[in-house]
Amino acid sequence: MDENNKKIGRNKKDSNDDMINLVDNLNRQDDVKYNRRSFLKATVGASVTLGLATLPFSIKAMMDDGAKDVNRVEIAKLSDVPKGESFKFGYPTEDDMALLVHTKNGQLKAYNSKCTHLSCPVFYESTKDVLLCPCHKGYFNVSTGHPMAGPPQRELPLIELEVIDDVIYAVGRKIRHG
Repeated sequence: MDENNKKIGRNKKDSNDDMINLVDNLNRQDDVKYNRRSFLKATVGASVTLGLATLPFSIKAMMDDGAKDVNRVEIAKLSDVPKGESFKFGYPTEDDMALLVHTKNGQLKAYNSKCTHLSCPVFYESTKDVLLCPCHKGYFNVSTGHPMAGPPQRELPLIELEVIDDVIYAVGRKIRHG
């Protein structure tokens, strides 16, 4: 065979320029080991593995009916807290100060009475029907516990109430965000 009729291999050009024959400088083993498809397979495999590892916890959370031990604490008699007044008590422990408010329109609301800004005590201001933190003039809505003015950004933890035979009980606490 003469030089003009020599057979050119697959993916090869009749040139010695490295930029034209780029396939020659690839190592097949490195190409298989470090390509995008292998990376994506490893990523998907790791995601599936982590998902399966958390599956038992997800199933337990779905099967939990939400029934917890009721931490029922007697606060006061309804007749002892007139409309437009408040009552201090401890919940869930005696050291966690809380505030029961019997609003002017007859609602019963209770919140932990530590301001969510710097933990100063919160008081019921009956003339304005708001909860007030006097340290930095923080105001909270008495119906929802959400901040209305001042530096507090988070709402007060809500204490769930029950009234049975003229007795007010604290039965749970919700720490809400949003």
